[in-house]
Amino acid sequence: MAERSFVKEVEKLRLGEGEDFSGEGILAITKALLQCGVGYVGGYQGAPISHLMDVLADAQDILGELGVHFEASASEATATAMLAASVHYPIRGAVTFKSTVGTNVASDALANLSSGGVKGGALIIVGEDYGEGSSIMQERSHAFAMKSQVWLLDPRPNLPSIVDAVETGFELSEASNTPVMLLVRIRSCHVHGHFTAKDNKVPEMNVADALNNPQRDTKRIVLPPASYLHEKEKIEERLPAAIQYLKTHEINEKFGPEGAKIGIVLQGGMYNGVIRALQRLGLANTYGATKVPLYVLNAVYPLVEDEFLAFCADKENILIVEEGQPDYLEQAFSAMLFKAQETVKISGKNVLPMAGEYTGKVLLGGISAFLRTSAPHMLPSQFLAPNDTVKPEQAAELAKLVPARPPGFCIGCPERPIFAATKLVEQEMGPHLISSDIGCHLFSIMPPFEIGATTMGYGLGPASAAAFNSPNATKRSISFIGDGGFWHNGLTSSIGNAVFNQNDGVIVIVDNYYSAATGGQDILSSRAINLTKSTSHPIAEAVKGVGVKWVKQLDRTYDVSKMREILTEALTTSVKGPKVIIASSECMLNLQRREKPLIAKAISNGEQISKPRFGIDEDICTGDHACIRLSGCPSLSLKTLNDPFRDDPVAAIDHTCVGCGNCGEVADAAVLCPSFYRADQIHNPTALSRFVANIRGSIIQKLQAWRERGRLRFEEAGNE
Repeated sequence: MAERSFVKEVEKLRLGEGEDFSGEGILAITKALLQCGVGYVGGYQGAPISHLMDVLADAQDILGELGVHFEASASEATATAMLAASVHYPIRGAVTFKSTVGTNVASDALANLSSGGVKGGALIIVGEDYGEGSSIMQERSHAFAMKSQVWLLDPRPNLPSIVDAVETGFELSEASNTPVMLLVRIRSCHVHGHFTAKDNKVPEMNVADALNNPQRDTKRIVLPPASYLHEKEKIEERLPAAIQYLKTHEINEKFGPEGAKIGIVLQGGMYNGVIRALQRLGLANTYGATKVPLYVLNAVYPLVEDEFLAFCADKENILIVEEGQPDYLEQAFSAMLFKAQETVKISGKNVLPMAGEYTGKVLLGGISAFLRTSAPHMLPSQFLAPNDTVKPEQAAELAKLVPARPPGFCIGCPERPIFAATKLVEQEMGPHLISSDIGCHLFSIMPPFEIGATTMGYGLGPASAAAFNSPNATKRSISFIGDGGFWHNGLTSSIGNAVFNQNDGVIVIVDNYYSAATGGQDILSSRAINLTKSTSHPIAEAVKGVGVKWVKQLDRTYDVSKMREILTEALTTSVKGPKVIIASSECMLNLQRREKPLIAKAISNGEQISKPRFGIDEDICTGDHACIRLSGCPSLSLKTLNDPFRDDPVAAIDHTCVGCGNCGEVADAAVLCPSFYRADQIHNPTALSRFVANIRGSIIQKLQAWRERGRLRFEEAGNE
């Protein structure tokens, strides 16, 4: 169950010639694919293109009508290998995944695909997850394009440019027999706008046609001697063909006046930020008319040397706006000018940061610095001197005042009790070497748990503990892996590896029924009924199938005591080989998305519905906050009492509580104060429910009165 449904939005994909399409970037990309006659699509979810996969999944009826095959691939490598359908057949294919982690996984298939080349257009839509909103290591896709000689498009972030780039990508791929990567940043994925639609095209050849008429060309297979010829072909045929296409179709754009002594060369994806900076300097208007010449690289690889030198012909100073590092473009353009014996001075990373996202503030500062030395007469007076709005000492003071907000588990997350249990085990047995993995469970490395030392890749948590398998050690390693990572890469690279090498460590597979961190997409072990995919394949059967002998399944992770018991057993058992614990409970976000509408409908229909709520008895709470340190739930907070004899705040549960019960389970397992209580909130109570509630209320009142009388007698006895 994906985090967002696009069932209504995908109807816009049916718009025809001349109609106005309005919507989000990812929806526009999907429409562009259909307009281009794509024959098959696939991919693996991950920000910022997760919703593109969700759109494709929700549009399967429309894809089916056009004869377009869609797959939710097992990994990015699987998706890239899928493009093999375009090697021997003139079928247009497109796959999508996030980068650079996805490109890392796909690199083997990508290298082989680009070596042999393609006959049909092959488009790889890469979600560039770089900058302040990123969830991964900071790298760029550019290096992969250069390494494998795959052409890289980076369109301006508006819907018409993005849609044109999809069409350009297919045509460029076919013109040069080379796969093309289309880079879309988070702003491109989620930008809203309009473009004039075209009719959807039925592919000239689809995968069914190819199956019925198989073809092969030995020269396209990557094996010596053909592989040697592939490199020669890349340089002598494909690269010149690509450059010629880019020049002929004027894929790179120029804006601004002729004859100026300065200019800016920029990646297409940086266009909006650069124009905004120029607007603030009074050098551009809202519609993009600029007083500074711009050379916009909608294709950042390969570069067109003739175009660049022509742009520089009448200029003295050029600024290269290239987000991220290394400075590939700046180095390449500097080499071009040197070989051409041009005297144009290049600025780039000397006025802009070498690394990091180029935000509006960064671009404004960098362009201002460039103009101060190259064209100070163009700057408004307030920008003639450097003007850092926040001084370093001010930033340091601000950091002291504003508390850090590290990422953490959602309210009610079933993974939180797993790490509470792990923390309790470590209190009893001492610290252990713990390896983490990519996924929601990686939040365990942050407070209050601070569990986990490394993360080496998706599905590689147990593999990153492989070296710690010593017969001389008195402790076993613990490693975590999610169900998404397990099916992506972990079954072979982590579990199979541990079995083959007789690793004695403990592996915890966190099973929340979905690929939750990427938006809640279904996977092989999902419990949901999926009409187009095969689900409900137990993880336990898979791990037993590769030879794991010690397997324990826990179907309710909120049982902290049971989780601690199983983990302790795994760390102490005499059984040899890997010990695998499958800790299963449904992702709370997906659970809430599914049940909230059903509950609301039932309540509106007058049905009796009971909702569990949890609270803390202020009189019993000791105020030591151990429950918070072992839970970390955002709904578990502090409350100051209006009591002169109690200075410390007590724990309190706010209105965001979803009633998972983890706080009480932790308190019970850790033998903390018994201050937690559960109360059921009943909507539309029946006569019987009201009667029972009245009886309970009467009994409680009598017990309270009895307790009060006892207290008064005790006080009277003390006074005597």
